[in-house]
Amino acid sequence: MPGRLATVAVMPEPVLATTARALLARTARAQREGRAPSLVAGVVRDGGLAWSAGRGAVSELHTDVQYRLGSISKTVTAVVVMRLRDEGRLHLDDPLDRHLPGTPFGDRTVGQLLSHLAGASAESPGGWWERTPGGSLAELGLSAYDVVLGAARRFHYSNVGFGVLGELVARMRGTSWEQAVTAEVLAPLGMVRTTPRPVAPAADGTAVHPWADVVLPEPEHHAGVMAAAGQLWAPLDDLARFAAFLVGDTGDVLDSATLEEMTVPAGVDSSAPGWSAYGLGLQVLRMDGRTLVGHGGSMPGFLAGVFVDRDEQTGAVSLANATSGVDAVVFGLLADLRAAEPRIVEPWRPSPSPIELDLLGVWFWGPSPYVLRACGGGLLHLGPLPGRTGRASRFTARDDGTWVGLDGYFAGETLRIAPDHLNLGTFVFTRTPYDPEAPVPGGVDERGWR
Repeated sequence: MPGRLATVAVMPEPVLATTARALLARTARAQREGRAPSLVAGVVRDGGLAWSAGRGAVSELHTDVQYRLGSISKTVTAVVVMRLRDEGRLHLDDPLDRHLPGTPFGDRTVGQLLSHLAGASAESPGGWWERTPGGSLAELGLSAYDVVLGAARRFHYSNVGFGVLGELVARMRGTSWEQAVTAEVLAPLGMVRTTPRPVAPAADGTAVHPWADVVLPEPEHHAGVMAAAGQLWAPLDDLARFAAFLVGDTGDVLDSATLEEMTVPAGVDSSAPGWSAYGLGLQVLRMDGRTLVGHGGSMPGFLAGVFVDRDEQTGAVSLANATSGVDAVVFGLLADLRAAEPRIVEPWRPSPSPIELDLLGVWFWGPSPYVLRACGGGLLHLGPLPGRTGRASRFTARDDGTWVGLDGYFAGETLRIAPDHLNLGTFVFTRTPYDPEAPVPGGVDERGWR
């Protein structure tokens, strides 16, 4: 593993003094009102920590004290699974049995496991895995009782599913889960203080009594095969680097298009009070008109959070050594930063159109007007006229001259462009409403408009 000196320090522009005070005030309230023995938090932009603080009993350099990440470990596991996919070693639609036979989830797909859509039980059989030592997959003793829902029926958060994915990573890489995530994610990102077990300086996990200001130590063990669901420990510095990764600074770890794919909602958590979904190893939230991606973490004795606003190119991170009680401060930090120091976007500059200009403009789906326009980066956008409702998607070019939808209703669908019509998933768009000269499905009444 490379040493800390092998990485290049990223020095983002610090936040303004007034912003720093607002961020500190929010963090201080979260620590005091949540009664966390210690809380460290920070905001990320330009690839690194632009502000951070520690509150409570943080005796060491607050950015270098390890805390347990809990379920943020799932995102790290998912990154290695997606690397295997990008290498062609597996497909997201592959049944698990093809790569890891012998589990009760054999007919469920890798993608369903990544998105908590496999119907796997939330917790593993036996003792509470977060507070007791773990063993191998065989020792876990999974059975048909651990399949609690049909495949792809509904979102059901599953620690077991990610334990199984960790074993999949280990088997396909011919090494342990810990060695795989370290070699493929943590070391390349410079997260050299992120480890499967605590390495000093590290905070002690504690539970705070609900009715008195006293604390109780929480146990910490190796989770065995369940490690992939919540084992990792990291300091604020390393978690900030992971936030920069989620914003888009992926280095050689993951293709940017693959990261974008991970952020697309697959399973929706209908129990959440707001718009909350899950992509591929990532939580996706819609809050105050913003889409935030990242993951929360909770283990006995610890709470953690890393969420980013990819449009704003910012992130927030927090770590606390309390089992419960601390509000998710990261969302407030992101809102404070956006309000005080909104991102100044790059200036608009002319760029060549990816298609002939006379093909852009208004097209009609039946009688409904749509606009096809070039939207930068070699992409096209097809959507309703401003002020009207309708389906909208962006498209990127294929080598064969067709275009494929990136998002919205037409994600994955093929757009074919002809001089007199657009063909999109059997829908035909014409230059005039129901143009009789175009191949409109079902034809056009020969008597025309009347």
